Amino acid sequence: MRSGSSLPSTPVLAFVLGLFGAYVVLQAFLFQLPAHTPFHPLDVAFWAALIWIARRSAVRLPLNASMSHLFVVSLAAAVAFPPWLAPLLVFVFSFNQDFGKPSYPWYKDLFNRSQFALATGLAAWVWGLVQAQPGNPYVLEGLGILAASLTYFWVNVSAVTYIIHLSSGLSLGKVWFENYSWLWASYLLQAPIGLLLAKAYQTPLIWGWGGFTVLFIMLLLYFSRYYWDEKVQLEKAFDNTIEVLIATLDAKDPFTRMHSERVAAISRDIGKRMGLDEGDLKRLTYAARIHDIGKLAVPDSILLKPKKLSKEEFDLVKKHPAKGLEVLHPMLHLLAKNVKHVILYHHERWDGAGYPMGLKGEKIPLWARIVSLADAYEAMTAGRSYAPAKTPQAALDEIMAHAGTQFDPQVVEAFKKVWLEDPIWKDREEFLRRYTSPVLLSVSSSPSPSEPASATSATSSSDRPGPS
Repeated sequence: MRSGSSLPSTPVLAFVLGLFGAYVVLQAFLFQLPAHTPFHPLDVAFWAALIWIARRSAVRLPLNASMSHLFVVSLAAAVAFPPWLAPLLVFVFSFNQDFGKPSYPWYKDLFNRSQFALATGLAAWVWGLVQAQPGNPYVLEGLGILAASLTYFWVNVSAVTYIIHLSSGLSLGKVWFENYSWLWASYLLQAPIGLLLAKAYQTPLIWGWGGFTVLFIMLLLYFSRYYWDEKVQLEKAFDNTIEVLIATLDAKDPFTRMHSERVAAISRDIGKRMGLDEGDLKRLTYAARIHDIGKLAVPDSILLKPKKLSKEEFDLVKKHPAKGLEVLHPMLHLLAKNVKHVILYHHERWDGAGYPMGLKGEKIPLWARIVSLADAYEAMTAGRSYAPAKTPQAALDEIMAHAGTQFDPQVVEAFKKVWLEDPIWKDREEFLRRYTSPVLLSVSSSPSPSEPASATSATSSSDRPGPS
């Protein structure tokens, strides 16, 4: 969603208001249900504080979302109190720390509060339904917390996935896979903690008040937040390392100044013309920026040679795609498969005469075909000491002449359409003058399935994109 005070798109606003309306209806329904659990105002204050603290423990996920321990606290409140009280507390006290800032407008706050409260209310209702059944109370409690957890997960994740889909255009499947495909197991694993918190509060073990036990358990949970933060810092360090490697490569060869940035800009525009969504465009851009990372392993005497290379020297240069994966070997688990394909296959040709594998036609991954063309255009219009730069028109003509041999004809057609729109990268000198702040795009593989997780929410669209 856009930041600031302006309204979001009509579909997004309609969904937010619809979600709020659903919560209001559910809250009215829950008020009518019989309540057999007594509570004291101090109980309300204590759990309101827990909800407030849990909401502030959020850790960002890749696609404008975040996760926190609110899930566990909400489940515990749903078990410990009448069904109407837990969602009301969540709605009132689950405000974000950015509340009131331009980057966190009212409709985003209303969305997050509504979906959290709706998920909590439905979980409380399901818990009550299960407990009302005849049977062993311990078995019913186990089944109840499982059912309540699944209900919360489905409502919470579905709402956030759909709002990201509406606001970004990313497919539902992609948002699910990037942010949440690994979360369901963590939800189920953490669900018993919610039940444990509720039981600990209802059965005091220390100094006659269950809150002490709850605080002790929550303290253990919050240690996991440091793990999340450590993972985020590790991914930032990975991005910074890549930036240093790219800068090192540019420093080695003056003719490659901003080469990767321009190839990335060209690749992004081609990919957009070919219908890639925003998530894939970010990855494609990232892959294009690091496609030549393997040249760090090429000796300077060859890389900087002012004359044409001999066959033996060129054979060494041809190893740079594989060398790229070797250079990044300690970090390969953080790279998406398509990014690795770009590094390895960006010198393959449509007719099968490329390297290193001699792949042909559509056996070459699409992103590699796109970067291959962008790389060729950039190189032709940049020139070398032994080959003067071509004009943009001459480079376009040569690319079109090699459609169906060196380049994928469909990629060539998309490139031509974009080129005719006079993009900034069309003229290299103009690009170098205007492109003064390289953009760091952090796109990598999906989060580790071993990560703990909790309630998720939509974050500001101005957030730095995380790993995917």
